Amino acid sequence: MKVTSAIKLGTVATFATVILAACGNSSSSSQAKDQTLNLMETSALASMDNAKATDIISGETLNNTGEGLLRFGKNSKTLPGLAKTYSKSKDGLTYTFNLRKSVWSNGEKLTAQDFIYAWRRTVDPKTGSQYAYLYGDIKNANAVMAGKKDPSALGVKKAGDYKLVVTLSHPVSYFPTLVAQQCFYPVNKGAVDKYGKNYASNAKTNVYNGPFKLTSWSGTSDNWTLTKNKKYWNAKVVKLQHVKYSAVKDPQTALSQYQSGKLDAITLSGQQPKNYKNNNDFHSRTSSRITYVELNQRKDTMLKNQKARQALSMAIDRKQYVNKVMQDGSKAATGIVSSGLAIRNGKDFASEATVPSATSHNLKKAQSLWKQALKETGRKSYSLTLLADDTPAGKSATEYIQSQWSKLSDFKVTNSNIPYKTRLSRSQNGQFQAVVSGWSADYPDPSTDLSLFTTGNSYNNGRWSNKSYDKLMKAASVTNANKPAARWQNLVDAQKVLLKDQGIIPVYQAGVPQLLKSKVKGVVYFPVGANWDYSRAYIAK
Repeated sequence: MKVTSAIKLGTVATFATVILAACGNSSSSSQAKDQTLNLMETSALASMDNAKATDIISGETLNNTGEGLLRFGKNSKTLPGLAKTYSKSKDGLTYTFNLRKSVWSNGEKLTAQDFIYAWRRTVDPKTGSQYAYLYGDIKNANAVMAGKKDPSALGVKKAGDYKLVVTLSHPVSYFPTLVAQQCFYPVNKGAVDKYGKNYASNAKTNVYNGPFKLTSWSGTSDNWTLTKNKKYWNAKVVKLQHVKYSAVKDPQTALSQYQSGKLDAITLSGQQPKNYKNNNDFHSRTSSRITYVELNQRKDTMLKNQKARQALSMAIDRKQYVNKVMQDGSKAATGIVSSGLAIRNGKDFASEATVPSATSHNLKKAQSLWKQALKETGRKSYSLTLLADDTPAGKSATEYIQSQWSKLSDFKVTNSNIPYKTRLSRSQNGQFQAVVSGWSADYPDPSTDLSLFTTGNSYNNGRWSNKSYDKLMKAASVTNANKPAARWQNLVDAQKVLLKDQGIIPVYQAGVPQLLKSKVKGVVYFPVGANWDYSRAYIAK
């Protein structure tokens, strides 16, 4: 197959990237002696296995300790990662990545085989990766994930130690942005073999190839530390010596630590954004994260009832919640796809694919639908436990939703706020009735959100299923993969099906209010993916 000439990296646009401060040309004379960045997270680090990590905190840490073929950079472009260049065949089915010579943190050379091993490991059903579905466009990936073919059949091979060839089953316009994701990073087979079940369970049972290496993390601690990886291929641009994370759940404690100089950056919540919006350290950013309520439709006849789901959605006054309660820059959600994520011909997908009744507040209609659902399921009353994280955001969401749902007749709502890792586990195992979930887009295309709710997707925790939805998503990814207009319409129609049937209950698109010390320069924020890149950051004098 004839392949086009090498594509210059940096041509694939992604969702907006924000550079928090000027970076790249700082001289040593402008830098503080202590290059340690102290950061707050709302929850503890959950996983450092890039095939199994599912949360944003793990993603952020992996993004700074690892690197894939490509990486995201300023001006919303993909930049060279471990691939110096790549080429694409004219039919869009074959990508060839030319790797640079680099090594792992243990000194072993990193080759194309490390990608092959990692990708096969991720799609292998034995691994149990929830992110494996992102590989679905690669040749034979779906058959491997279904257990019908051996992982060795995956459409990836090497042409020498430093050339990786990927064959797709159909063209995918956003494929370069996929390989910048953490689940496409290489993995050191020797480390997996050496540590077995303990692989990536703490800082010492892993090796790293990114700007930093994880040097302090017990696997369960609320604190973890990154240290500059001197063996990183581009270590000369990394200024920070350490990045220290602390999980701080109480917003007032975080603020006190920021004010005393113990933390250099914190996320604000409650009344804090309102109180600090005029502070010079205040930053308000838009995220691609949608918070929604997922209902367990496995066996519960009430939650399987469409009218009940619609009633629960209509009972929530989203605008009141974001404008009067949150006040942090969040916006009422119009669907599962965030506003600003995907634009075509000047039209925002989030605006074009709306079903107003699915996200609007109408208590009178909600009461009527709820009573009909009780009657149709043979009930006189109903009780439900609403699950969420024990973070300020999780508690705020459950308290507000409980207050709204309690207005429905003969309905008792009990809140359960539990640690983040425990909530993730219960969500994945279907141990809930209703759960407040959140999803941040991994790449700038509606499919990053919509694919979650196809039948059998590992992230479809509520087990909502709709044949029309599945058919539209398949058409978008296969039949019309190379027909932009038709594909766009498939995705628009798919979200409308999801919303009309109230497969989920979208609540809000999260804002990111933050205080960041002015001495911190060069931090890069991405609304999609892992969000934060500290590889060019430094502490100024």
